[in-house]
Amino acid sequence: MFSIPIPDLKEILKVFVRRIGLLFLFVVALYFDGTQFASVFPHAQLVTNIFMIIAFIILYFRSNKRTRELMIYAVFIGLGGEYLFSRGLDMYTYRLENVPWYIAFGHAAVYARVYMLSKAPIVRKYWKEITRFFYVIIFLFSLFYLFAFNDVFGFVMTMVVFVMLIKRPKDRLFFLTMYIVVAVLEIGGTAYGAWKWPDTAFGVFPLLPSNNPPSGISLFYFLLDVGCFMIYILINHKTWSRFKKIRKSKVQ
Repeated sequence: MFSIPIPDLKEILKVFVRRIGLLFLFVVALYFDGTQFASVFPHAQLVTNIFMIIAFIILYFRSNKRTRELMIYAVFIGLGGEYLFSRGLDMYTYRLENVPWYIAFGHAAVYARVYMLSKAPIVRKYWKEITRFFYVIIFLFSLFYLFAFNDVFGFVMTMVVFVMLIKRPKDRLFFLTMYIVVAVLEIGGTAYGAWKWPDTAFGVFPLLPSNNPPSGISLFYFLLDVGCFMIYILINHKTWSRFKKIRKSKVQ
């Protein structure tokens, strides 16, 4: 990052704030589904649901056509994934032991904003420098969680993320950014008591003790990305085939 010229670095930071800044406001919204606010207002989760749906609509209409399409896919895939991991596998538990509506819309919003950031011209220009910096930050973060909170589960998931990205250099910026955003949201949500993680992975693997939250939970966003990508290809098969031919001709 220190090799990037100061004017370009400022532009990168500006793009990051514009694309990702709103996502960090979600942390504030999560307070309204937390235990403290719920003790005063019984229908607390409704407030967060309304906030997230409004934010989703705003982001939807501020996005381009392809991103809008991916956002719709992400809502349904995210909802299905939540029921599988939370209600089916007990990987984590929400305060009311349900799957709040704001979660699925939140997944889609996070996916869209991170996707748009990764496609910004100034970010793509310095993607190698940015990803190296993110690698260091994420490794130190997961290492801190490992030693401070005995978060073996989170550290293992972080290492799996790193391994999966070895052969996917073009996806590194997207997923490393996703890792950081998800980590911030997870820390906020669990601190408020909006949801919680068990002491071990899925509550059944004692060899994988976990923090609340574990550090590497963004690993499961690979499933969201792959799901959205596959649906996009199936629905836009002709467009995707034409894109592959153009890319192949440029390589040749």
